[in-house]
Amino acid sequence: MEKHPVQKQNFRAKEAAEYLGIALSTVWLYAKQGRLNPVKLSPRITVFKKTDLDNLIENGMGAA
Repeated sequence: MEKHPVQKQNFRAKEAAEYLGIALSTVWLYAKQGRLNPVKLSPRITVFKKTDLDNLIENGMGAA
């Protein structure tokens, strides 16, 4: 049976920062500005969708 690599679909804030090549504080700034849509899984767990991160990369991360 051939195994297929599973691609990550949700990223914690720190992982999102690494994926985007930005600081953790910038991830939260983008969320506050509405440029990223955080998904609250529980009171202490927030994730960001990979599709949102990819859209941010495609549309540029410069000034809003």
